[in-house]
Formats: sequence, C-alpha cells, structure tokens
Amino acid sequence: MSNLSVVEVVKVATECHHTKTFMFRAGFKTKPGQFVMVWVPRHDEVPMALSYVGALKGFTSHSQGETTNALAKFKAGDRIGIRGPLGNSFDLKGKRILFVGGGTGAASIMAALEDAARKGKKVVTVIGAKTRGELIFVGRAEKQGEVHLSTDDGSEGFHGFASALAVKLLRIHKFDQVVTCGPEIMMKKVVDAAMGKKVPVQASVERFMKCGIGICDACSIGDRLVCVDGPVFDGGFLSKCEDFGRFRRDQSGRRMAVR
Repeated sequence: MSNLSVVEVVKVATECHHTKTFMFRAGFKTKPGQFVMVWVPRHDEVPMALSYVGALKGFTSHSQGETTNALAKFKAGDRIGIRGPLGNSFDLKGKRILFVGGGTGAASIMAALEDAARKGKKVVTVIGAKTRGELIFVGRAEKQGEVHLSTDDGSEGFHGFASALAVKLLRIHKFDQVVTCGPEIMMKKVVDAAMGKKVPVQASVERFMKCGIGICDACSIGDRLVCVDGPVFDGGFLSKCEDFGRFRRDQSGRRMAVR
C-alpha cells in the first residue's frame, strides 16, 4: 500500500482555460500511464494520471468539480498530498505507434509518447479537442514526431472527432500499435478500429475512484478494477467488456450510461 506524501507545488502551468498542470518533486519512481491520488487539503482526494514522470513530476487537471475547482486555485509554494504511484503502465511495442489523445486525455499519453520517441520509435500523434483553445500539449508532441490535430467545431485541423481522424490514419497508414486516452466513447471507436485492423491497442480508462488500492470496488469495469488492474487495458479485454464505452458507476455505485 502506498503512503501519503505531502509535497510542495513547484510550478503551475495553464494549459487552457479549464486545465492546469501541477509540478512537484517526489522520491518515488514511476512509469508512463501510472497515476497518483492527489489530496487537496480541506477538500477531497482525486485520481490524476501523471503527465510528467521524470525527477520533476506532474499531473494535469481539468476543473470540473468541487475538488478540481479548488485545486485550480493552488499556486507554486502551496502543499498537496500525493499517494502513489498506482496502477499499471503502457507497454510500448513495435517501431511505429499511433497515439490518440482527446481533451484532457492527451495529458495521459504524453509521457508514453516521449518514452517511445526516446527509444527510437516512430511516433504519430492525434490530439483532439472541442475547439482550438482547448487543444493541449501540441508543442510537446510536435517535438517527438508527426502530429495531427482535430477539433469538433473545425476551428483547427481536421473538422470532427479525434476518433474519426485516427480511423482515417489507420485506414491509410500501417502502425504496430495504438495508444489512446480521452472520452470513453472516443476510445471505444479507436479500439474497435484498431482491433478491426488487427493492430494491438492500449487505452487508459477513467472511472470514479475512492481508494485507489482495490478495496472499495467503485472503479469496476467488467470483472476488473481500474485502480489495480488498470488504468491501462488492452484491446483484447476492452473489445469483449460489456461496460467499456457503455456503462460506468456513479459515486453511489449506481450503473449509468457513459456519455
């Protein structure tokens, strides 16, 4: 079981109007794809994928609830709690990998694509968002290889969803692997397209999470738990999982449709 460490926020970077990255130092080692539980004093603890995994670590938060809205007000020098690292990591294979990030999910694949490029793999990245002003980490991805952008409103790049652009690239190019994170309906389309092409695919899945260590069962997906069996799952499991892209559980444990 991981211990809680209270750390100082070293730097806060605004990625877009609702998303910030918080940098901190911690003694643990971590791998691309893993996450931490972030304790926001006087509020709650929330899971956050690590968008930076080096000596200076970081997570990227989209302000969309009480705790993340409170976190958005934190500045360099403030202190937060970090519990982790938790979960599994991406297993990068092959020489040419397609990374697909939608919305804030783009943050979850950044460390993995940098790791892939560092190992000499050919990296192609799709980054999608609702509109131009919400595209994040584009420059960071461009340093590693070819980047394709998509926006729902057509204000930048491909007019449409990131999943549609990824399907188009899979149709005309050969890839050894696909890695994705973003809205679950988007990931379901990417996973289905990759499996249809017989291309290995991994997706980082998000679920409501309370404990992060496999006790509360809040983050169940099919017969597995996102916090200990994931958050990274392969296409073989996801393509057969009744929940993926269809159902999740709310805070009370009630099964509800994925939106």
